[in-house]
Amino acid sequence: MSLDPSSSGIQMVEDDEPALVASINTTPLVDIMLVLLIIFLITVPAALSIVKVQLPTERNQVVQTRPENINVSVDTDGNVYVNTRRVSEDQLASELATAARTVPQPEVHIRGDLLTEYFNVGKVVEAAQRAGIMKIGFITKAPPQSYRAN
Repeated sequence: MSLDPSSSGIQMVEDDEPALVASINTTPLVDIMLVLLIIFLITVPAALSIVKVQLPTERNQVVQTRPENINVSVDTDGNVYVNTRRVSEDQLASELATAARTVPQPEVHIRGDLLTEYFNVGKVVEAAQRAGIMKIGFITKAPPQSYRAN
């Protein structure tokens, strides 16, 4: 009995298709990632330095000492002086509150020692703000010529 391939329901046919490959080709992915990396390395520094800003120049205004101005000094130990008189925090607050009610309101000039902690000067600024003083200035010494920008 011969089997006729056209009459049978089952056929024995060889597959001409190759087997499926289960691995992923990552070469295109690596190429794209390298291109993106190069683009970011080139564009990020340029984008960061794009903002143009005009920096202020150094201005030094001469302080005119007026009798109505209040000169507050803070020494290295944190002691507070109004003009040449040592005061406590409460005395400073009451003197600044009294000065804030006068018309025209005096300016408060704060002289902080170079070696004092910023906290000590900050307490004086806070007391002046709470009292309602509108003009607070810091008295500093001009920097040496070598530190000045051209």
